[in-house]
Amino acid sequence: MKLLSILFGTFILALLVTFVVQGKPNFLFSGNLGMAVFIIFTGLSHFKFQKGMAMMIPGFVPGKMFWVYATGVLEIAAGIGLMIPSIRELTAILLIIFYILVFIANINSSKKKINIFKADYSGPGMQYLYRERIPMQIILIVWTLYFGIYLA
Repeated sequence: MKLLSILFGTFILALLVTFVVQGKPNFLFSGNLGMAVFIIFTGLSHFKFQKGMAMMIPGFVPGKMFWVYATGVLEIAAGIGLMIPSIRELTAILLIIFYILVFIANINSSKKKINIFKADYSGPGMQYLYRERIPMQIILIVWTLYFGIYLA
């Protein structure tokens, strides 16, 4: 849930700044900026923790490093796309699909107790999946649905 502090922190800061600058908080901008910063941050982590990320990918998927880098680039592009009004809704739809698909890697990672930061098998396992990852995945999907599609 530490990652969610990036999402919520950016959102609250953007609400405060838009309130000061515009005289009222801009929820649409702030919500999408929060998710954009979050997803760009996670996209960049694909390049820093690539070995651990590759370990998350199920064994039947070939070219693991390609997928680690490709999804990192896709996440960065999605963050940018959320901030462009003309493609925001499409970006949000694709991001929700991505969140659902990437959850498969999160299940695999939890089963194997993968620690992506150390690229070893010292991770928290299934408790992480149940206590943190599933709630976070739900928050990310609902947030993207609300700010990227519903309010857009």
